[in-house]
Amino acid sequence: MANRTSSVSVSPAIRRVALSLRILGWVSFWSQVVLGVVAGIVLIFAGGNLRAPAPNPTNPTAPVAANPGTGAGLFFAFIGLVALAISIYWTFRYTRLARKLTVANSADRPKRGDTIRVLEIGLLINLAGLLVTVLGAQAIAGSLLLKSFEQGFVLFSGNPLRFITPLDLLVVQSNTNAILAHFIGLVSTLWLLRSINRP
Repeated sequence: MANRTSSVSVSPAIRRVALSLRILGWVSFWSQVVLGVVAGIVLIFAGGNLRAPAPNPTNPTAPVAANPGTGAGLFFAFIGLVALAISIYWTFRYTRLARKLTVANSADRPKRGDTIRVLEIGLLINLAGLLVTVLGAQAIAGSLLLKSFEQGFVLFSGNPLRFITPLDLLVVQSNTNAILAHFIGLVSTLWLLRSINRP
């Protein structure tokens, strides 16, 4: 009975917005969770292995330079994953907002401006996450480019860290997953804003 009263008292436009918030909120939430978990596991695995440099075979006692794949690229990739975790939480709020929009008492419903503000904050979170993740991708790509140039001299240097390894590519894969997750969050939020602003 309460559901019937609720559906009668809610206008079709609000029901449409609530349905969009619920569907896109859940799709975005689960997409970001899956991509974020995969990216996080890969980054932890690759970062741990990249930080343990291989010994120099020509001089085992010589200090080995840190792998260029670490440093700024990993730092920005990690910050991008933190932003992704915040985005996942914020996207989950869209589903709660959808539920609040369909309550029978119109005084308890969030106002249109409040809903738009929540979506705008979601956009800013994803834009910031995308920015730092792209900066990480640039740093990682730059370090891999340097490694590829140095591969011609690896026989003379005796440093195996100058080869591009599968672990280097795992960092790239992790960063790419995070970029895709932020992109999904941006597209979902822009679609929701369009849905709210439709007459």
